[in-house]
Amino acid sequence: MARLSREDRQIALGRLQAGQSQSAIARHFHVSQSTISRLWVRFQATGSVADLPRAGRPRATTAAHDRFIRLCHLRNRFLSASSSVQALPGPHRLSDQTVRNRLHEAGLRARRPHRGAVLTRRHRQNRVQWGNQHLRWTVRNHWRHVWFSDESYFLLQRHDGRRRVYRRVNERYAPNCVDEAPVHGGGGVMVWGAINTAGRSTLVHVQGRITAQRYVEEILRPHALPLLADQDAIFQQDNARPHTARLTTQFLTDHHVQVHPWPSMSPDMNPIEHLWDELDRRVRRREEAPANHRDLLQALQEEWDTIPQQDIRHLIQSMPRRCRAVVAAQGSHTPY
Repeated sequence: MARLSREDRQIALGRLQAGQSQSAIARHFHVSQSTISRLWVRFQATGSVADLPRAGRPRATTAAHDRFIRLCHLRNRFLSASSSVQALPGPHRLSDQTVRNRLHEAGLRARRPHRGAVLTRRHRQNRVQWGNQHLRWTVRNHWRHVWFSDESYFLLQRHDGRRRVYRRVNERYAPNCVDEAPVHGGGGVMVWGAINTAGRSTLVHVQGRITAQRYVEEILRPHALPLLADQDAIFQQDNARPHTARLTTQFLTDHHVQVHPWPSMSPDMNPIEHLWDELDRRVRRREEAPANHRDLLQALQEEWDTIPQQDIRHLIQSMPRRCRAVVAAQGSHTPY
């Protein structure tokens, strides 16, 4: 339970008596609503907001320590508990776990950080501008004509640190408890694909380093152009070097392909990124895991063909929300 100083309790009590809601008071003091509720129940029962007599060890931190710890970690979200212990002013004997407990009371818990692209000021400005330009686009009149394309790399074995092993004490290095991982995940395969509300492309295996010449001859000419035969079709691609090279640009111009402008460092705006995640999950859920690159490519192609078209339409229908989100975030990272 988060604690309030005696002065803060008096202020909270005054606000409660003035008719302010418990949730608003809790947000002001950065505590849970149940803390304010218990404070009000205690005052009604005893006429006081002082702590009731209790057994147990005295609290190791003062109210000032609690505020210092909370502010340090709000100012630097990647600060470790041990670092804030060393930064505490005055004499003290606090452990790292005590700091973690105080952070938990303040609603701050250690979580895996979101991995996002590095966004400069110019990137944010371009993303906001792009979002504003497409705020009025609708799925029915605009987004349904767009073919979203991208490449993605799939590892044969992926180890993200989330696997767990149940073992006894001193079994850390037991053969059946060690997660053996090949170097660099055992390699992988790169594929290209494109999606639209009405369909999808074939999944193209991209071998080796992709260049503008290979991008044109192995992807655009045989696979993308047939999808863009409709005069209303719009082609989306990111700003990778092979995509923006003069050779690629000239090829698309010569074939009268309408290319959709795309802001740099914006994978969160492309719905196909979510489809890559779904494709990877489907492959990982197979009863027999791919044993080599050939098996992995075959599994990817089979799962790509079985993804319901309704799921793809649902992803593309999120484009208006993505535009609103990037504008609301002022060009910064979005939940997508």
